[in-house]
Amino acid sequence: MSLNDNLQELIKISAPLWAGEAEVVRTFWDSPIRSLETDLLWLRRQCFKEFNGKGLGEHKDLGIFLGPLTEIIESFPKIDRDVSRHHVADLIETIQDEFTHYCLFADIYDAIRDENTPPLDPHALQIWDEDKYLTDMRIEQNHAHGEIGIRASHFTEGGYCTLFREGMRLKGRGGNDDLIAEACRVIYEDEFGHMLGGIVGLENEEMSAEDYALMTDLVVKQLRARIKMRNAEFSFPLSEERIEAIYNGDIEPEPFDFDKAADVMAAAH
Repeated sequence: MSLNDNLQELIKISAPLWAGEAEVVRTFWDSPIRSLETDLLWLRRQCFKEFNGKGLGEHKDLGIFLGPLTEIIESFPKIDRDVSRHHVADLIETIQDEFTHYCLFADIYDAIRDENTPPLDPHALQIWDEDKYLTDMRIEQNHAHGEIGIRASHFTEGGYCTLFREGMRLKGRGGNDDLIAEACRVIYEDEFGHMLGGIVGLENEEMSAEDYALMTDLVVKQLRARIKMRNAEFSFPLSEERIEAIYNGDIEPEPFDFDKAADVMAAAH
């Protein structure tokens, strides 16, 4: 069982940009710009994304946590009337996963901060310019292109789990790095199957060549913006020149796990 040609081409086009996002994180770990201050900065920013990230077509654009929570409350009197019980169960699972991921990063923040740094307050976290640009782009594309826009947003979410994969590779370095590695391992195990399912799920969608062309354009724009978002999150370990080179294909593509994709498809069938 294999992916259709359009989806394989979309993956091929995305793979160098996934690799670019991974390079941002991997470069940061051993960069001279890395310090307790820059570690706390990226942790605050990642906690913002886990707690209040938006742009995936969530209920009323309320975000990754508040959107599903609001939808559950509004759906309660409609369960098994107008709303499937399984849809509500999926929403509950989403909230559980995302809030757990927030807790994992917030716990690291509180474990490594110095005595002069207050504990993490999720309500005080702020979006940064590059993440706002990505979020606004996704919301605009979702509204302008409907289902194709939402599919593109879900396809790009997590950047093929690059942050979590690169974080896992810190295992064995000791200290704060082992804390980061363990949190990323847990999140990766939660996210990879869901993320891969979202990608290969496109196999079952009735999409024309024109639909795929539009979605490819949206995906490339989002993945390019993700690299800049992640670069800012991690205090700019890559230069603008290097990012442009990545855009132009000067990078080894991130390998896609076609074997696992086949397993996901087989399970779905």
